[in-house]
Amino acid sequence: MAKLVIVRHGQSQWNLENRFTGWIDIDLSPAGEEEALKAGEKLGNYKFDEAFTSDLIRAQRTLDIILKEINQKDIPVSKDKALNERMYGDLQGMNKDECRKKFGDDQVKIWRRSYDTPPPNGESLKDTADRVLPYYKKYIEPELKKGKDILISAHGNSLRALIMYLEKMSSEEILRTEIPTGNPREYIFDENLNVISAKYI
Repeated sequence: MAKLVIVRHGQSQWNLENRFTGWIDIDLSPAGEEEALKAGEKLGNYKFDEAFTSDLIRAQRTLDIILKEINQKDIPVSKDKALNERMYGDLQGMNKDECRKKFGDDQVKIWRRSYDTPPPNGESLKDTADRVLPYYKKYIEPELKKGKDILISAHGNSLRALIMYLEKMSSEEILRTEIPTGNPREYIFDENLNVISAKYI
């Protein structure tokens, strides 16, 4: 039975500063480094065949810290912008509280929590899913079908899109789903890649 473990990167400096980050390449905060280290400690008994991550440093560094902690730095790692965080467009770099003052609570909530309404010049969760899922199906599913154990280090919304697909959630259900930073979630599949177990480790 193949295993897939997904982990949202540890806290970034802009998570700490309450800013919309999106595709801006911001590194981990010291707390985020600690979260990545703890994720590695939780995965100490796992043996991965391959890992995938985004094109952004906060996800890559989280993966590096985890792989170093579990002494598996030599496994193949694929990096691709298809796994990047949702692109927040004009909101990127803005403090979320300042954004609410400028645009109003209701509008910001729509941008953040609707499935298919993007912020100005940005992506909706649907847009994000439209790049994450083809990549997953083309590059990751075939490896799982071979029985390989896979680790993905990515972002709140790219992983939200993946969780929606794996757990067959509706758009309403996934928008209510919070994904904690640095907390690995394990999926176990049968031979047809049906999920038979899903849990945080």
